[in-house]
This record gives sequence, C-alpha cells and structure tokens, in this order.
Amino acid sequence: MSTSGGRRAVVVDDEQALARLVAGYLERDGFETHVCHDGVGALQVLREVDPDVVVLDLGLPGLDGVEVCRQLRTFSDCYVIMLTARAEEVDTLIGLSVGADDYVTKPFSPRELMARVGVLMRRPRRTPGPAAPAPSAAVTIGSLTVDTDAREVHVDGEPVALTRTEFDVLAALAARPGVVLSRRALIEAVWGAGWVGDEHLVDVHVLHVRQKLGDSAEQQRFVRTVRGVGYRMGAGR
Repeated sequence: MSTSGGRRAVVVDDEQALARLVAGYLERDGFETHVCHDGVGALQVLREVDPDVVVLDLGLPGLDGVEVCRQLRTFSDCYVIMLTARAEEVDTLIGLSVGADDYVTKPFSPRELMARVGVLMRRPRRTPGPAAPAPSAAVTIGSLTVDTDAREVHVDGEPVALTRTEFDVLAALAARPGVVLSRRALIEAVWGAGWVGDEHLVDVHVLHVRQKLGDSAEQQRFVRTVRGVGYRMGAGR
C-alpha cells in the first residue's frame, strides 16, 4: 500500500500476483493504493478508504464482484472497473447492471487498464458544498427532468438514483433532445475521445438507465433506439 495521499484506489482480485501488479501501476500513477483478495474484506476496506476508483474482479471466491459492486453502490459513487476472465456478454451485462463504469477482459495489458482509469478520472466528480448560484441547466422531456448542474434526475417528481456514468450518458442525450447520437458519439461525450474498447458498453448503460427511469426497449418514453444508428431523447416515432 502506498501512502501518497490524494487520489485513492482499491484493487480487489484473488490472483495475488495480478493484484500486486495492478496496484504497482496505480501507485506509479500517484494513487494511494489498497489491495484486497476477497469480497467481504474488500467491502470493509472500501468503507474505510472511500476510494476514487476500484478495480474489481468479477470472479471472487465467496462474495463475488457483482455482489461487492451492488453493496458498494449503496454507499459510494466511486468509479468501478470490472475485471472478468469470461468474455460472455451475460457477465458484462450483470457486472455493469449493478453500477460498474467499465470492464476489462483478462488477460489484459496493465497499460490498457491504466488508460481506462485515466479516462474515468478525467471526468468531473460532483463537488459537494456551497457554490455560486447559476442558471438552471434542467431539461424536461415529458415527466422526466434532468438537471445537469445539480446532477439530479426526477420522473413524475420523484428522484431517480443513477451512478455517475449512467447520469453522464443520460445527460449527453438530454443535452440534444431529438438528435440521434451514435455509440461513438456517446463514448466521446462520456468517456472521452481516447477511450478504446467495446462500444456496446453504451448499450448496457442505456439498458440500466431505462430500467431506472421505468422504461424498457418496448416502451421507449424517454430514451429511444434508432436502429442501426444509436439513441436519442424525446418523443416521436
């Protein structure tokens, strides 16, 4: 563990050599880094450390990465990158549906992983505390309101809890209602132009946003699929 202060990271993987390798890269990038090898211990460390980013293996013994991520999301909005040894889409869907921001399939290059971490860390976090008054940036689409300044979402006046990545995907769409955005355009808006990976990552986040908004692929009140192109916000065919 490094004690550099500032940015904090937690690596959770039962492959101890791999966990140490990833931690070493994070420490060289200036992170205070903590390493865990099981889910139960990881949750205790995650509560104590309040990390900025977590590198989390999906296939942990006992309490697996999906359940760790699910519980983590009840008390933290840190960035989560899932590691999986299985490339099947179902694993990706399960991992991201509980609030992971990105995933990397083993075996992977540590440099690629650090590039993913760098992309996430360049995205702004919500800054608590008083701020100067500013004009409202709220967008209303039917019964949905997306307030990008407050980073709040309401449906029928009721708040909707989204992860930071889910909110950023929704906000990118809401910023241009009626305009079709391709997966690549959403990737660049949310993850940045330098992001490299499977662009279907967008589909998974849109799926989860829809679920939280009370939408579905069949009943598309807010986020609409434009087949073969991408997604857009707003009413219409």
